[in-house]
Amino acid sequence: MTFNLRGKTALVTGAGSGIGRAIAVALARNDVFVYVNYRQNEAGARETLRMIEESKGSGQILAADVAKADQVENMMKVIAAQVGHLDILVNNAGGLIKREKIAEMSEQLWDEVMNVNVKSTFLCCRAALPLMKGRGWGRIINLSSLAAHDGGGSGATAYATAKGAIQTFTRGLAKEVASDGITVNCVAPGLISTAFHDTFSTPEARKNMVNNTPLKREGAPEEVGEVVLFLVSDMASFITGDTLNINGGQRMG
Repeated sequence: MTFNLRGKTALVTGAGSGIGRAIAVALARNDVFVYVNYRQNEAGARETLRMIEESKGSGQILAADVAKADQVENMMKVIAAQVGHLDILVNNAGGLIKREKIAEMSEQLWDEVMNVNVKSTFLCCRAALPLMKGRGWGRIINLSSLAAHDGGGSGATAYATAKGAIQTFTRGLAKEVASDGITVNCVAPGLISTAFHDTFSTPEARKNMVNNTPLKREGAPEEVGEVVLFLVSDMASFITGDTLNINGGQRMG
């Protein structure tokens, strides 16, 4: 899919692998300058940048823990100094951290899950808005999950709660910034073939998820990237505050 996004600048958080990488590369292939954020996986971020440059795109890696306000602010200062504005923000960074049932979960783990998923999205949006407002055009895409609809698998209740909060945050923020010409939308992937499921899902669980998916396969990160690309394009200019589900037809709720 090709869109005219020449001259736009994007920040994709957690873009060192998987869905974040696919989104960054999809944007770069459509002439967007992409800031590739990472926290620890510098090698992965550099590989994402290599893929961007291989596709004749351009970008830059930026290290920051997006769950920490000072690091987010410093990252935005770099963008402001180099470009002066930001057109597209993709809040992809997040994670399950660890499967743990609520009855056994520590307060520390609960906070960590909320911070890496919800707080990071809030901090990045808050810091990015001054770079977006006043231009009459902007796009924010937040990453949720099928877990927000079905409560997640065993030990994933905290993660599912965080992803549900992101959908609510998306709806609220969309109303706050609509007058600035900024749209805010969410994508909720189901079973996507990434290291996330290599880490947190057993082969048997993945097989069961495939069997419960009408399309009978796992999705590819690039398929999420293409949906994000559509949402940031002018073809989606009248869509805001919505969540697009990318799950192969899995039943929700």
